Amino acid sequence: MSTELLSRDEIAKALTDLPDWIHTGASIARTIEAPSFLAGIELVRRVAVAAEAANHHPDIDIRWRRVTFTLSTHSAGGLTQLDMALAHEIDLLTSQS
Repeated sequence: MSTELLSRDEIAKALTDLPDWIHTGASIARTIEAPSFLAGIELVRRVAVAAEAANHHPDIDIRWRRVTFTLSTHSAGGLTQLDMALAHEIDLLTSQS
């Protein structure tokens, strides 16, 4: 998958399929409120497995039942297709909770 930076137009187009994600600067983020603390931790575990398989890792912030995933391709200095693909995977894993 490409690690070329996405243009503003490409980011905007990609986010039409990712309505729960917010674009800020060089990253996108989504906060999920889990039904319980343990459910949030389990979601983080499942995302960690997917991220490891993709060799692309989100920043993760856990605050009780609220889990925020932030994506950016640090080596490229912004957003790439890697981020959009992992955002889709996180959405899929969230819907399976």
